[in-house]
Amino acid sequence: MNNEIIAKQFSSLTVWKKGGERAPHKPLLLLYALGKLLQNKDRMISYEEIDKKLDMLLREFGPARLHYRTEYPFWRLQNDKLWEVSGAEGIELNKSGDPKKRDLINYRVAGGFPKHLFNRLRADKKLAFQIVQELLDSNFPSSIHEDILQSVGIDIDPQRFEEKKRHPEFRENILRAYEYRCAVCGFDVRLGHFPIALEAAHIKWSQAGGPDTEVNGIALCALHHKLFDRGAFTLSDKMEILVSAHAYGTVGFQEWLMRFHGKKITPPQRKSHYPDRKFVNWHIREVFRGEHREL
Repeated sequence: MNNEIIAKQFSSLTVWKKGGERAPHKPLLLLYALGKLLQNKDRMISYEEIDKKLDMLLREFGPARLHYRTEYPFWRLQNDKLWEVSGAEGIELNKSGDPKKRDLINYRVAGGFPKHLFNRLRADKKLAFQIVQELLDSNFPSSIHEDILQSVGIDIDPQRFEEKKRHPEFRENILRAYEYRCAVCGFDVRLGHFPIALEAAHIKWSQAGGPDTEVNGIALCALHHKLFDRGAFTLSDKMEILVSAHAYGTVGFQEWLMRFHGKKITPPQRKSHYPDRKFVNWHIREVFRGEHREL
């Protein structure tokens, strides 16, 4: 099996889809396993360990949900030919073909990459990093790649990664629509004629099918872009900034978040470029962390 076939296996990963909902369970599990591999850890990882770590990763980088079923990606990843489990011989499966979480723990079931795949990835770090890049680019915006890499223990500069190409005019169209300043804080610093640390953020991520259009974009400084993509704040139907009740802090929290809570963003020049409500609703449902603070 050559590298191209291996890379295609990962890029063809079956991810559950329904009505625009995000399901990053398998990608996050694979990134965690790749992190263990790159740290020269054992091939097989106990489900008990994965349950705790994947639950944490989903709470940090997945959509807000009451519960996360970590047993599903752990078990179903076998169907993608990228995973195998051991110690599950005596486990009974339900009608959907899935095991119970308590059985996976009680039977001390473990999972990991198949041996041939594990050995190839461990011997070829370039291929492993290529797959890491593909998993990140296909499922998460670049603003949070570094956070994910740190959380899964992969020590690599995310600037080495080449982002997937977007619509070439998206950034310029968004910055022009918002008159080259952050819609939240008004940040506007230039070096010569070029804006610095000002970015065009997708409201509905391109990884989730969000289009490269003005109504799905907002100009944000690098800090507010990251806070927006992490779900620390969202927008109301009146274009007010709503800070998550899960966000807190000391230095910087008041200055960069709470001082804008309940205030409206600086709107784009044209009403036809105002954020489309369906994209904002997606952000609230799939990215924003829980309820907002009281106004």
